[in-house]
Amino acid sequence: MKILTVDDSSTMRRIIKNTLNRLGYNDVVEAEHGVDGLAKMAGVDFVLTDWNMPEMDGLTFVKALRSNSKFAEIPIIMVTTEAAKKEILEAIKAGVTDYIVKPFTPETLKEKIEKVVGG
Repeated sequence: MKILTVDDSSTMRRIIKNTLNRLGYNDVVEAEHGVDGLAKMAGVDFVLTDWNMPEMDGLTFVKALRSNSKFAEIPIIMVTTEAAKKEILEAIKAGVTDYIVKPFTPETLKEKIEKVVGG
């Protein structure tokens, strides 16, 4: 399974990538923001994206994916510090499959991924 992780923080991308690797997901592609993420979508099966990023934020990125028939069904988990119910509902409305509030534990990431991909 090829996973794209989109976050403007290189530290957060490294944490997510290392966690995914420990969970057995070794095909991980990184992007710094939504525009970069759209350019790296070829062959991606699953997306983890931050909300607050330069160039293109996560919400706009999710909407762009959902409006493209090639990516409309790809599971997307929003991983963000935005924890208010209003933001969570907005992300769900935009098309995210699930939502994780930072900081998170490796167990939370594993549970959410397994829930989304049926693992």
